[in-house]
Amino acid sequence: MAIVSIPEPEKDITLGISACLMGQKVRYDGGHKRSSFCMNTLSQYFHFEPFCPEVAIGLGTPREPIRLVGDIKEVRVVGTDHPEIDVTDQLTDYGYQKARELTDISGYILMQKSPSCGMERVKVYHENGSPSGISSPGAYAKALQEAKPLLPIEEEGRLHDPVLRENFFTRVYAYHRWHNEVLKNPSHAAVVHFHTIHKYMIMAHNPSDYAALGRLVAEGGKMALEPFLDKYFEEFMNTLKKRANKKSHTNTMLHILGYVKKSVDTKERNQFLKLVEEYRQGIVPLVAPMTMLRHFIENNGNEYIQEQTYLHPHPDQLGLRNQI
Repeated sequence: MAIVSIPEPEKDITLGISACLMGQKVRYDGGHKRSSFCMNTLSQYFHFEPFCPEVAIGLGTPREPIRLVGDIKEVRVVGTDHPEIDVTDQLTDYGYQKARELTDISGYILMQKSPSCGMERVKVYHENGSPSGISSPGAYAKALQEAKPLLPIEEEGRLHDPVLRENFFTRVYAYHRWHNEVLKNPSHAAVVHFHTIHKYMIMAHNPSDYAALGRLVAEGGKMALEPFLDKYFEEFMNTLKKRANKKSHTNTMLHILGYVKKSVDTKERNQFLKLVEEYRQGIVPLVAPMTMLRHFIENNGNEYIQEQTYLHPHPDQLGLRNQI
């Protein structure tokens, strides 16, 4: 019997990543924080650009650990044993520098709890070493997020949450499509097409934004191209940051069913509606009704509905809808 070979995934998307997550020994203690999820799973689908801001600004390995010290007015990054060592400005400047240089990435995975790379909730201390009770982003991560507010950024630890993981990669692939399908040859028509194929993805994330973005596109021809591009993409990416939930997914799937309900026999339609209800109740994952809906659309849907990215927001092999 012939063996059917499975083609290798195309790795056409690049992600920035904290170098320690790739197993590079750049931590203050000379160790690493290798992520099996990143290296065993994600590396099959993405190119990685690793960075360690602490090493990049000249701190050695191993080195004295650093931590966040301050209050709600100001937080600095200083040495744990020698607080006179202050690397706040260097880490901040490096974050802005990388934000300018990294024009080819579509997302960034950061190391959690790091005073340089932590995306949020990094513990802040008083000068005497006691916890202050407040938290802050790491200095490098803060600068990166300020300079690239629409870039999908997430911490590796949070990617173990199925909902956060699916949301992050939905944004990564959408960000990549925008830069490849719109910005390479920008026009009002390109934005209209992009919006058209993302309509049901937008609906699933926020129905009110679905209406607002529709109005923006309808009036876009009256705007100059560059501000129209900027405004649309900002509102689009901010919409995708809002996590879709069971109610919004259910609503979106039922809307899509409307395009093929006359072509699907009653028995199959009832089977699908039963799966949707079981999904809504948390009995089955999203992939169950979605697989059946995609089958309906592939066989009976028109070109408009077949092109909807909501049906295929990311590669099936990643299994991102299997646990939500």
